[in-house]
Amino acid sequence: MRVLPARDDALLVEVDDLRQALALHAALRDDPVPGVAQTVPGARTLLVPFDPWRLPAARLAEVLRERASAARQVTGDGDGGRLVEIPVVYDGEDLAEVAQLLGWSEAEVVRRHTAASWVVGFVGFAPGFAYLTGDDAGLVVPRRETPRTRVPQGSVALAGPYSGVYPRASPGGWQLVGRTDAVTWDPDRDPPTPWSPGDRVRFTAVREGVRTGAPAPGGGSGAGRRLGPPTGSGAAAPDAAQGGLEVLAPGPQALVQDLGRPGLAHLGVSASGAADPRSLRAANRAAGNPVGAAAVEAVGGGLRLRARGEAVVALAGADPRAVLRRDDGATHLVPRARAFRLRDGDELELAAPERGHRTYLALHGGVGVPPVLGSRSTDVLAHLGPALLAPGVLLRRGRAGGAVAADDVGAPDPATLPAPGGLTTLPVVLGPHDDWFTADAVGALTGQVWTVTERSDRVGLRLAGDPLARADGARGRELPSEGCVTGALQVPPDGLPVLFGVDHPLTGGYPVVAAVASTHTWLLGQLPPGARLRFVPTAR
Repeated sequence: MRVLPARDDALLVEVDDLRQALALHAALRDDPVPGVAQTVPGARTLLVPFDPWRLPAARLAEVLRERASAARQVTGDGDGGRLVEIPVVYDGEDLAEVAQLLGWSEAEVVRRHTAASWVVGFVGFAPGFAYLTGDDAGLVVPRRETPRTRVPQGSVALAGPYSGVYPRASPGGWQLVGRTDAVTWDPDRDPPTPWSPGDRVRFTAVREGVRTGAPAPGGGSGAGRRLGPPTGSGAAAPDAAQGGLEVLAPGPQALVQDLGRPGLAHLGVSASGAADPRSLRAANRAAGNPVGAAAVEAVGGGLRLRARGEAVVALAGADPRAVLRRDDGATHLVPRARAFRLRDGDELELAAPERGHRTYLALHGGVGVPPVLGSRSTDVLAHLGPALLAPGVLLRRGRAGGAVAADDVGAPDPATLPAPGGLTTLPVVLGPHDDWFTADAVGALTGQVWTVTERSDRVGLRLAGDPLARADGARGRELPSEGCVTGALQVPPDGLPVLFGVDHPLTGGYPVVAAVASTHTWLLGQLPPGARLRFVPTAR
């Protein structure tokens, strides 16, 4: 067993196999350790977030070793957990190829897939996507050399020692052996997914699928698409009597965000939320809202809104050089981090900021869109929450709110935010897998200046620089999937790091060389394309 740093407020516990990881996960769930948050199982790891102010990392490492030792002694034979039965029509596109790879007939593949006992190891990749481990050591096939751009919802697949069911249509590189009508992800259902780590799964062969229903509309089915009224959460025909903000133009991207949905890792759902939570809180405080109220997160410039009825709003984050146009033709520059009033028909337009990347606009009362799994935030990777804002959408005023702040609300000063071409220094904690790279590569990580490329979003910032070379023993080696944190620097085979943002996958399969310290992860949402980065290692 090894305890590795995953960030200054997270440890990664490496054990021998999935069974031990699940045993430790269950031990911490059933007997919580004060200061430890929800853990995330991986193929043979457990990601353990914690509060370093309440529990020092060294002390937590001792507790984890004690708990892991006790858990190994009580690990059973895998007969615990609920039993979930999945009916499958075995007519997958790759069934013949899988049979050829294994040297079996197609009928033998089906027989052994249904005869095997499967256990939910961990949930990742997408909400509701469970990595299932079986007891048939011969049922192991490689991923496809070229992943498909679209795998149909309900596809039953194999990859390595795992089997899985695609909860929705998505890209994927697993071998498809069948299909099912069982709904494995529906955010409007309670619970949204039929399984969690440790549950048992049995596949049964059927001639045709038995339709068990499809995910209900809404609940984030539109997230990541640009929709107009009336489709999409929060969209409605403009109505001045009701009040709110009508979207005239969304700019490059405008989303509804709050502080996210933490605590749902067992469903394969990451916390998501505002890319710069400090600025979201500041905008809400200025507008007289609870700090976690839903607000608009606008990327760059170009967002244009029209008031329908009177509204009180506040801006924070990147300096948008916002202009208010009255219906009489008069124009005014609006204050930052201070509430101001819009009259019916007034228009507000955000120009491109000179520094920073995201501006937060809070509406007094909050943006009144329906919550999905307890949050009104849009997760663009998981397709949860309201759709991307589009022309014609009316953002209704919610019921949150209190006294409007009169002055300083602790908003980050735009003059200190990153600018294209400017240099930003970020502290990083090396690990958990810096040992996968050469000493020169680790030195290059912190010794060179990286550039944020245009191929960056809320999921991750892709960086340009000199690639990081793997150590001899790690070349060609695959990392079993494990939990990742916001700010992780994951390094794919091309050697160019991807800096994980708030909508990153819950688990990843490439080594993480370091992670940005938790004190600076808010800044990732304000890094525009062209920003230059220098990473400075901190003490583990």
